Amino acid sequence: MKILILGGYGVFGGRLAQLLADLPAMELLIGGRNLAAATAFCHAFVGQARVRPLQLDRRALAPTLQQEHPDLVVDASGPFQAYGGQCYAAIEACIAAGTDYLDFADAADFVAGVGRYDAQARAAGVFVLSGVSSFPVLTAAVLRQMAQCMDIVSVEAGIAPSPYAGIGLNVMRAVVGYAGAPVKLRRDGHDAHGIGLAESRRFTVAVPGRVPLRNLRYSLVEVPDLQVLPPEHPAMTDIWIGAGPVPDVLHRMLNLLAKARHQLRLPSLQPLSPLFYRVLNRMKFGEHRGGMIVRATGRRDGVAVLQSWHLLAEGDDGPYIPSMAIEAIIRKLLQGQRPAPGARAATHALELADYEQLFEGRSIHTGFRRELPGASLYQRVLGSAYATLPASVQALHAPSAAKRWHGTARVERGSGVLSRLLAAVFGFPAAGEQVPVVVAFTDEAGGERWTRRFAGRTFSSLQTTGVGRNEALLVERFGVIDVALALVVDGGRLQLLPRRWSVWGVPLPRWLLPGGNSFETEVDGRFAFDVEIAAPVVGRIVAYRGMLDAQDGQDEGRE
Repeated sequence: MKILILGGYGVFGGRLAQLLADLPAMELLIGGRNLAAATAFCHAFVGQARVRPLQLDRRALAPTLQQEHPDLVVDASGPFQAYGGQCYAAIEACIAAGTDYLDFADAADFVAGVGRYDAQARAAGVFVLSGVSSFPVLTAAVLRQMAQCMDIVSVEAGIAPSPYAGIGLNVMRAVVGYAGAPVKLRRDGHDAHGIGLAESRRFTVAVPGRVPLRNLRYSLVEVPDLQVLPPEHPAMTDIWIGAGPVPDVLHRMLNLLAKARHQLRLPSLQPLSPLFYRVLNRMKFGEHRGGMIVRATGRRDGVAVLQSWHLLAEGDDGPYIPSMAIEAIIRKLLQGQRPAPGARAATHALELADYEQLFEGRSIHTGFRRELPGASLYQRVLGSAYATLPASVQALHAPSAAKRWHGTARVERGSGVLSRLLAAVFGFPAAGEQVPVVVAFTDEAGGERWTRRFAGRTFSSLQTTGVGRNEALLVERFGVIDVALALVVDGGRLQLLPRRWSVWGVPLPRWLLPGGNSFETEVDGRFAFDVEIAAPVVGRIVAYRGMLDAQDGQDEGRE
């Protein structure tokens, strides 16, 4: 199979080529105006697929199609927002040559307008699919899944790339180009406009049972979903989609420039795109993680329903997700599964199950979150991951769990002066073997008060569901100190990982954040705990591990 990739040496085209590298029957023509760049990419390419550089102009594609006769053309160039009067030249050339076509277009008007070529594409027996990327293919697949249990009314979505992902110059030109400009969307049941990058909302990407991304600001972006998804869901009255680029200082700078352009009626900010491109690709620090969220509200049988879908990508796997949709279609073509002829937005190109197959074997995790009436504190934080916990761990955190548990523990204390002082201040237990333990739970402030008694010495903490920047975290309060914990399910253990902390509500530096290896698990069918509280400079303050059983006569439940 021969595939011509326009912009094949760019960010998205290059990653697509790498995703297809394991196919020996594949010939990839790496095309574009810069022959030197195409040649350099081919020389560095590693894989079984054959690659060949090709110099061409997408606006005059017919001679290349006549000479090379590719089976498929993939347009990975852009920015599609700047194609001008000949924006569909490549599509017209492909239809005339009888060649199938896919593109990565992120321009809403471009993707929405492709349908004008539907009749011509059908007559030529070719498929023309536009916007074959995370937006709108993945979002559309997620919403179809959600629509099985509700009529979707409102949609919010966002994507947060890893700071190490890198961004192409053409993508930056597109983003900066619509900053401060009107963006078509659906609002309050009417066709309306938002202001690109000038409107912001906060989301937390939180796959159940995984460490969530930081709560981030997302700003309105122009993506095809805003125009092509509302017609697929007749009850939809609102849709809003944003991006959460980091570092935040650069993000806020774009916000300010977008608002200034809108309010002062300034010309396009696109001339600034090379500057933002250089800065963004040099400011790489923080966690190498990215994510995506789709949150929808709707109604079922007259009852309001809220659902959210989360994607978390670790390390270098995340940047490949936008190219995976085209990869999947190509692999299906090799298996004889061909999209129907015609020209259209690619919203129905793949289903969520197709993506799940693509994500297998990669550090990419997904999951849904739904409202659970009557759920316990830990059920609300963990979502669907709660059901994967060992039975005894579920039993302790269930809504109907006993209010008192008892057992024994081994307690170790730090030996430093500061650690002993802090342990005394918080009432942590003294060191000992086979120390009797009683843990009591009481409802308080919408959460749970945990009162622990070790051989007569008592200390307590208040656990609640995190809100705002602590969304999807469990917040545990010891006096004036709040520690926000990620609940992570891994290998039969419920790990409690500190992520943020504050004193009297004032956030403190993360490098001073208390830590320690703390988890709950099951041993011989019994609930087992292993808790360590330590701090930088101070070291270990206290560690205690042991087992608990529900106390007889105390099974009336927690809620």
